[in-house]
Amino acid sequence: QARLVESGGGLVQPGGSLRLSCVTSGFGFDYEDLGWYRQAPGEQRELVAAITRDGDTSYARSVQGRFTISRDNAKNVLYLQMTNLQPADTAVYYCIRRLGDRSYGSWGQGTQVTVSS
Repeated sequence: QARLVESGGGLVQPGGSLRLSCVTSGFGFDYEDLGWYRQAPGEQRELVAAITRDGDTSYARSVQGRFTISRDNAKNVLYLQMTNLQPADTAVYYCIRRLGDRSYGSWGQGTQVTVSS
């Protein structure tokens, strides 16, 4: 059974940085496209960044140039490096598998990121 567990969130001041991790098990990590999504209070969940099995990346316009998605196929871990964080980045962040332009599988508990002074 596929399992994805997010961690690394926290409280950070505007302009700060965080690195999120998504430790996975139970599926062929190397063969899957993956993504980071976020959901702010009262908002719909949105795609933040995606990475294909071949390492091609894409980003939401709002985070382009500030966030970097990466993967470690040896450790089965997905990362999201976030810099120059802003209050608008406050949300619960989730990792999940993707197929085409859609997510699939079960959502985990996510990790809370709060950007506030």
